[in-house]
Amino acid sequence: MNLVNKEYHKRARVLLENWQNSGVFLTGINVPEAETLAGRVEFSLHTADASISEVNKLCKSAREFALAGISVNPAHVERCVQILGEDLAVGTVVGFPLGANHPQIKVAEAELAVNHGAINISMVLNIGLLKTSNFQEVFEELRAVRNACPEADLTIILETALLEPLQVIIACMLSREAGADAVMTSTDFSSIGATPENVSLMRFVLGDDLDVVASGGIKDRESVLNLLKAGATCLSLTFSSSDVSLYGLTRHSDRTVNE
Repeated sequence: MNLVNKEYHKRARVLLENWQNSGVFLTGINVPEAETLAGRVEFSLHTADASISEVNKLCKSAREFALAGISVNPAHVERCVQILGEDLAVGTVVGFPLGANHPQIKVAEAELAVNHGAINISMVLNIGLLKTSNFQEVFEELRAVRNACPEADLTIILETALLEPLQVIIACMLSREAGADAVMTSTDFSSIGATPENVSLMRFVLGDDLDVVASGGIKDRESVLNLLKAGATCLSLTFSSSDVSLYGLTRHSDRTVNE
């Protein structure tokens, strides 16, 4: 292990010990009411079989609930921008869901998405490189994507289910140093999604520097509230037109989208 990697491990161990000793788990923040909760939520639709009809329903629901935005597969960005205009933030994913694409592919994906109108880019970190302590390569990839979309909000997706606490901490450190705007817990494609423990740890490490986005395995309003109390800034909720009401959001009936 080189000196740079040793320094990251040293700093991460200190942060982990401080977090464990602090007793910080639930932040005690004021959880928003249903009427304002929507402003901290995006609906995501990243399934392989997402149809145009489902994308239309996603846009309609996002506007009805006055959400912060949506995230869709790259192929649907242009359509969503055409439907929503500047009313809601349209985002997409890069290197999704494995994070194992070549950095040049991730850069090209980010550039194309921005050209198509995406203003939020969520990139999956190369988990294999992180777990084998190739921190310089991880940083260089993050920085390359940051440089490819300087005007967009850049979120780094970690996949915390596959990481040890020290690795979560180092991933947060690298994301901040690379100039990211937010760090997300999960792709929702792994065994476990967002947990209050990981959200709390990420918030402790990042402080107010970056947003913490909880994603994956969020099934109901109780899960939403627990993640917010643990320190999540916002939530990325998997969209299904049949169970939107489970999250406890309130519709804004005067805001609609024609399918």
